[in-house]
Amino acid sequence: FVEIVKKIARFNLKFTLDSVELTEGSWVRFDGYTITAFAVSHGLPALGYVLEEDPRPGRFDREHAIDLGIPPGPLFGRLQRGETIRVKKDGQDVEVQPTDVMGAPRPGRKIVYTGDTRPVIPALLSYAKDADLLIHDATYDESEKKRATEFYHATALQAGQAAEAAHARTLALTHISSRYTDTASHLQDAKTAFSGTIVIPDDLFMLEITYRE
Repeated sequence: FVEIVKKIARFNLKFTLDSVELTEGSWVRFDGYTITAFAVSHGLPALGYVLEEDPRPGRFDREHAIDLGIPPGPLFGRLQRGETIRVKKDGQDVEVQPTDVMGAPRPGRKIVYTGDTRPVIPALLSYAKDADLLIHDATYDESEKKRATEFYHATALQAGQAAEAAHARTLALTHISSRYTDTASHLQDAKTAFSGTIVIPDDLFMLEITYRE
């Protein structure tokens, strides 16, 4: 498809463009985060995506560092960057490793986007558990469950069930059919299955995703 577009489009690319086809389990590495693809169910080959930040360093134990003989200052920063240092304590050379003064690594943020799909809870449990934000197809409310199945979409209730199963913090219901004049039924359906935060975003909606502590 990309090659055909390059041939028929009325412009000349000024840079190299290579297409890489992703499949179930494919991942692409970026600076500070990774995007992983997982298979969804939409009646044809289709993928959802997990954007996951790298783990963050653990908390620095300042008081314990001082007890080990490390003076406040640049040595604190070296330890936090993962370096092993040597200091003198009581006249003795002492080696201090980052693990001596740093807590366990803390998870980065995770965003999951299903795209158009029927419910795919097993895939979410494999790739997207503990998502900070799950953006899930919710084309229909529960009164149109049969239609949702027929057209390879999900209901808001099914989206809520998926979010609950995956232990998501926030659920965003998307791709809602234009047949609905409001989304009250979608919100109510999702709430019956999911105890976390639920949003139904309009275009250009912005959401700040905080770190889990």
